[in-house]
Amino acid sequence: MRIRPIQPTDHQALVALWRRTPGIRLREEDELEPFCAYLQRNPQLSLLLEDDAGRVAGSLLVGHDGRRGYLQHLVVDSPHRGQGWARALLQEALRRLASLGIRKSHVFVLEDAPEALAFWQMQRGWSERDDIRVYSTTGA
Repeated sequence: MRIRPIQPTDHQALVALWRRTPGIRLREEDELEPFCAYLQRNPQLSLLLEDDAGRVAGSLLVGHDGRRGYLQHLVVDSPHRGQGWARALLQEALRRLASLGIRKSHVFVLEDAPEALAFWQMQRGWSERDDIRVYSTTGA
């Protein structure tokens, strides 16, 4: 297994991984063009986990706004879970963000994703916020 930066050519395999992963919700922003724009805006930050045969085994999309990091689609495919790969992806992402001077990050976890919620509740240094609410828009 190895961790490397995500490339635009990984899109199709990542979408297949995300579709078969409970708790991941795909949006228009996950289509090829916005995906590539995200990678270009945040170079070398989003990470892919490959198995020994070079197949996609996990992912973590990573971006920032100059002050805060934002993490999305942290996934390890079911055959590879329980081996510490999600933590390895997370640690590498935080290391890359820290190298840019970004020390605080956020992750949004869907309420209907019990495995993801359990993962984040167990992560040292991460705490659930009860002092904010998130509002989203799909455009003007």
